[in-house]
Amino acid sequence: MDRLDAMRLYTRIVERRSFTRAAQDTGLPRSTVTDAIKEIEARLGVRLLARTTRHVSPTPEGEAYYRRCLSIIAEVEDAESAFGGITPRGELRIDVHGSMLRRVVVPELPHFLKAYPDLRLHIGEGDRLVDLVREGVDCVIRAGTLRDSTMVARQIAMMEEVTIASPAYLRQYGTPRNLAELEGHRMIGFASSATGNILPLEFMVKGQRELINLPSTIDVTGGETSIALCRLGLGLIQTPRYHVTHDLKAGRLVEVLPKYPPSPTPLSVLYPQSRGLSPRVRVFIDWVAGLFPRGKVHSRIDH
Repeated sequence: MDRLDAMRLYTRIVERRSFTRAAQDTGLPRSTVTDAIKEIEARLGVRLLARTTRHVSPTPEGEAYYRRCLSIIAEVEDAESAFGGITPRGELRIDVHGSMLRRVVVPELPHFLKAYPDLRLHIGEGDRLVDLVREGVDCVIRAGTLRDSTMVARQIAMMEEVTIASPAYLRQYGTPRNLAELEGHRMIGFASSATGNILPLEFMVKGQRELINLPSTIDVTGGETSIALCRLGLGLIQTPRYHVTHDLKAGRLVEVLPKYPPSPTPLSVLYPQSRGLSPRVRVFIDWVAGLFPRGKVHSRIDH
């Protein structure tokens, strides 16, 4: 193993806090991983990692070496990516919300893999807060306002949101024509993954945002579940339009209060500030941004 590969392996161990998980990520035998670190420590004459039966953490010298390794790796990858003939290679670990993954990303993945045949993808799906460094994830696609300053974010789209209900619900409660007529209506509560609080419905009125809380019989944490319950007539919900395009066309769901839409939701790709932007992450971000050329998710997949 050359020194650069050994540095990459060392950074993965520090980030994953585990020899075993680093070995799994890199496809190397655990014994090879252990021997590589022993060789680095012997060459440097310092102990880089403190090991227990369940946990690995860098020593002060190990933390300093980790930072230098990140800098060196980033410089080498930047230098290589400056030449068009260098093809990104290796494993790319991404995390995407399941609905976005299945509806937008997966159908186009064959084209991405054909363009970059030396990349191997590991895809996680969810909307929980991911510790990218600790979990060894290269980048995530997330919706909403971003607050984590330790991540670098690139906004790739604005998702159009809609307020919807089922025909059965509207027959029972009536179709509101303005916000005042929401009195007596119900919503399906959606709990924030960050705070656990139930999010109010949001409407834009003459450029101003108005928040309205309606009573709810059911609160959920998943978008797909809220849509399924909405189809059953259990309340109003707000969701990205691309989630329900086919339901709206088929008449299973109906858009409500289109003159007072929710504000659009930003969609961004995030990656760790500490790692810099490697060629494999750069090509993925550029590719996924190209899936939304008009800036709104629904406008690309409606037709």
